[in-house]
Amino acid sequence: MRTFGSYGKTMRLLVVEDDPKLLASIQKGLEKVGFAVDGAPDGRRGLELAFGNDYDAVVLDVMLPGMSGLDLLRELRTRRKATPVLVLSARSSVEDRILGLDLGADDYLSKPFSFSELLARLRAITRRPATEPVTKLVAADLELDTATREVRRAGHLIELTAKEYALLDYFLRRKGIVLTRSMILDHVWDLEYDGGSNLVEVYVNYLRRKVDQEHDVKLIQTVRGSGYVLKEPR
Repeated sequence: MRTFGSYGKTMRLLVVEDDPKLLASIQKGLEKVGFAVDGAPDGRRGLELAFGNDYDAVVLDVMLPGMSGLDLLRELRTRRKATPVLVLSARSSVEDRILGLDLGADDYLSKPFSFSELLARLRAITRRPATEPVTKLVAADLELDTATREVRRAGHLIELTAKEYALLDYFLRRKGIVLTRSMILDHVWDLEYDGGSNLVEVYVNYLRRKVDQEHDVKLIQTVRGSGYVLKEPR
């Protein structure tokens, strides 16, 4: 068995997928490039294998018999199993992706997908050091809890719509980085950039009114000619 990348060891993966043809295809492709691969056809078998073996990563379908992929993922993270997880799903909405990431997935790949993209994403998540999933995103006195989906500023609860929450989550995960309108549209709405659309401006203003308006320190800032940035005060 060949090694994968520069790790000097054969990497072992678990693929949990109920479509037998897709499972066989993924297993065959991964084994061909040097992975050792175990397969599970349902969520409960996947959970049993995940806790019974030491895997370098898990490829996890969402829609599974017995136990859904998201329930399996929740169980892994609740029991502090930090194995990197790549979620596969035919559901590609932003809300579905956010839910998977909030539960502790390391990446999310929509079906149908190319094998080369699957491979690239596995390379990325297996290069990262194993860490416990982040459940709280913080900037100054603003806090977003990804487990409860609660947002607070200076201890006060802020009620956000689903899109406002997704936008704030994106800002906080890229704190200090200037985000262009096209980046925001692509991530939060999964839309191509339309130069004539003011959708981003409208929702940034909604978010500012709820997060910044009552506070002297403004966290969400406009970068003229570029986009927006969530920046902590020095």
